[in-house]
Amino acid sequence: MLHIVFGRLPEAVFNTAVYFKNSYEDSWITDDFAKRAILDVDKSVVLGNGVIDSPVLGKIAPNSLPGGVKTLILIKNEPERIFNASTCGDNCAKWLLEIGRLQDITINLRHIMDFGSEPFAIHIVNTDAVVHNMREMVLIAGRYV
Repeated sequence: MLHIVFGRLPEAVFNTAVYFKNSYEDSWITDDFAKRAILDVDKSVVLGNGVIDSPVLGKIAPNSLPGGVKTLILIKNEPERIFNASTCGDNCAKWLLEIGRLQDITINLRHIMDFGSEPFAIHIVNTDAVVHNMREMVLIAGRYV
């Protein structure tokens, strides 16, 4: 399940770009999830564990990926850590829900992310409530961000 802590959380990994640069493993990039997320979010194609073909930048290294995709990859591969998912845009929301369907993850959000109009199940750690739509989430999140 996807668990969210809204507001400031000192133990969360805040600078996900630096953390990614120093901890990612090549196999994370060639994973099916990463390939699909990179294609969807950044419109780039993974050619191998060290090369991604970006329509804007050409051939790039994984460290040159946008912050949102790097954060998604970290969340998927290090579910025991809490990452600042405010580095992700709303285009990452469906991917966070997908990871949450596969495994328990906890993220920190310092803004209200749009998870769309479809029903979902997200546990809000701040209040220990499970919300099922954006209205329910906003009513709680608004108290903390």
